[in-house]
Amino acid sequence: MSVTQAPKSRWFVRLSGAVALVALSACGSLNSGPSVEELNANEIFARAERQLEAGQADDAAVTFGEIERLYPYSELAERALIMQAFSYHRDEDFASSRAAAQRYLDFYPAEQDAPYAAYLLALSYYDQIDEIGRDQGLTVAALQALRRVIEVYPGSEYAALSAQKFDLAFDHLAAKEMEIGRFYLKRANYVAAANRFRTVVEDFQTSTHTPEALHRLVESYLSLGLLDEAQTAGAILGYNYRSSEWYEASFALLTGQGLTADPVGNNWLSSIYRQVVRGEWL
Repeated sequence: MSVTQAPKSRWFVRLSGAVALVALSACGSLNSGPSVEELNANEIFARAERQLEAGQADDAAVTFGEIERLYPYSELAERALIMQAFSYHRDEDFASSRAAAQRYLDFYPAEQDAPYAAYLLALSYYDQIDEIGRDQGLTVAALQALRRVIEVYPGSEYAALSAQKFDLAFDHLAAKEMEIGRFYLKRANYVAAANRFRTVVEDFQTSTHTPEALHRLVESYLSLGLLDEAQTAGAILGYNYRSSEWYEASFALLTGQGLTADPVGNNWLSSIYRQVVRGEWL
């Protein structure tokens, strides 16, 4: 289920008929008519749904919130709260969506919409990840929140959706490390560059950036004169990604200096080689 589709619950079918009837009788602005204080919980909910359907997500979020304020102990209070979180997210008011989703989890941790609330909370971070150059704090927060959905609600449909987005966010962090590493490499700051590429190899091994990171390590270590490390990086690259363009480039660099893509010496890459290639974990 996409976040653009509101979650369904035991109230949905019963309320949809009421919404349709009220919508047919509505005229003028959706915000006109009696004040919310004059309406019961069902009528407020119906008004909020009309606003949401009309593209007025910001107004809908406020209206859904009125049910929590005026009828906090009603059956609809729970449903209105998750719909408020959904409406805020639709309006791209991510901070307010996150706050409403967290409030739902605090008040109704065992209810059927709890997995969706946790997913909305994670999306409030994830949907702001748009550029590699931005501060990655949002990416880290998204990863943490997505992991919570996966671990706390493993049987829900949102666990699978969260797992997909977790992989993308994880790859995003690796891409940031690669971007910084390339920046240093172009400026011949080989130590700083190698440290960034090492982070990708050690902490983001399952990302799509690992083959390039290994090649960039070959480049960096050859420039630093660390031949053992360069050859070992080439060995790992050759074992796992022999058909890639990055292995071909590393192989050319190494052989061009009379070196081979074989593990040499005792360094951090040798440890990875023993673990990954030879299965020696101790």
